Amino acid sequence: MKSAEETAIAILGWLANEPDLLGRFLALTGTEISSLRHSAADPGFLAGVVDFLMGHEPTLLAFCDATGTSPQDVVYAHAVLSGPDNPGDF
Repeated sequence: MKSAEETAIAILGWLANEPDLLGRFLALTGTEISSLRHSAADPGFLAGVVDFLMGHEPTLLAFCDATGTSPQDVVYAHAVLSGPDNPGDF
């Protein structure tokens, strides 16, 4: 199993190759494309990346299919990165 951070970075890398989804993610988060690399070091930002993917099952499944990542790894990453303040999210 990948670490939560590795899964989040994999999601971000996948989004970078999906222009429509990346544009939606950037619009929803207010993140500038130029700050993605810097933001990727922030656990809160990574939690948002995973949350974005978890918010739309077809996108989650597309990511998992494209990268060979199990949905359980994404759920695990979401639980770890979101912390105990979001117990109802998984």
